[in-house]
Amino acid sequence: MSTADLGRVPIDCQGTQEDVRSRIAGLGASAMLVFDGDQHVGQLQFRRYDPDLRSPDGIMSPLYWGDFHEAQAPTLPARTISLFCYHVGQLSNGEERDSNYHGRGIGVGLLEELVRWADDSGVEAIVAKAVPPFRPLAIFMGGHPASVYEEHGFATVARWRDRDLRARLPALVAGERGDALGRTLRRLRDEGLGLYDLAQVGMVVRRQP
Repeated sequence: MSTADLGRVPIDCQGTQEDVRSRIAGLGASAMLVFDGDQHVGQLQFRRYDPDLRSPDGIMSPLYWGDFHEAQAPTLPARTISLFCYHVGQLSNGEERDSNYHGRGIGVGLLEELVRWADDSGVEAIVAKAVPPFRPLAIFMGGHPASVYEEHGFATVARWRDRDLRARLPALVAGERGDALGRTLRRLRDEGLGLYDLAQVGMVVRRQP
């Protein structure tokens, strides 16, 4: 995403236009974008890695994706970027997503394009938060499990049970964010997975080869 895209694609979770302009000036871009013809259908956002970043509202804040305070994070190079959320199926501003774009490899394609861009742009390392390995929960959160990142050269450096996600899971199980997600979580619970198992996330890092 460049400054030419401002005003024509959603910037939910990226901040104000001035925030995005500043990020583009510092990094050269602020997101990878996907279009279906002229229609924006997805993006992967990123920012410069800040080990002191904290989310003010747990998983409900965009800053959640760059908050690794629960992990014993390794020291990373100065030119490290942090991946934020994947907005697959986003046609306009807002939380609504078109599920017709799910399951078509768009999220993985965004990651692959991001890795190519980073390798060509002097980025020394990429860090991301890996979500629990349950597809409906991954779609809801807007991320990938560790296995997807590991297939693309990332190493898992920390795993932990996210306290905020654990606290919100009972409401998700009850259907607060849709019955499809609630049904899946209830099935997993009935199969013996506890809420702490469902709340396991990780920190993954890919260093420049």
